[in-house]
Amino acid sequence: MRSILLPASDLESSLAFYRDGLGLGVRMRDRDDYAELSAGSIKLALATPADHPVPESALPVFRSDDVSVAVSRLLAAGATVLSGPVEGAHEIRAVLRDPSGNPFVVYRSRA
Repeated sequence: MRSILLPASDLESSLAFYRDGLGLGVRMRDRDDYAELSAGSIKLALATPADHPVPESALPVFRSDDVSVAVSRLLAAGATVLSGPVEGAHEIRAVLRDPSGNPFVVYRSRA
């Protein structure tokens, strides 16, 4: 697992909470819609509704070398696709639900 993606209705206040309240370091920020903080070996990602694939849910995010192959394997294991795979500016990603209905992301970075 690479990260946990949390919805953030206000990125500034969410960043302040996790940075100042929990002492997490800001790793990167992309505009006013997305940021990553260091949380040990896992990154805590914050995204506003404009940049969050399932805005009402916290999502585990898994990296894959081949998103299409991973989606096929996950479908065979009982997952359902919510969206994708789609190509974005920074990644190729698919959003799925596990057999219990929990959403998650599988992605591959472009760089």
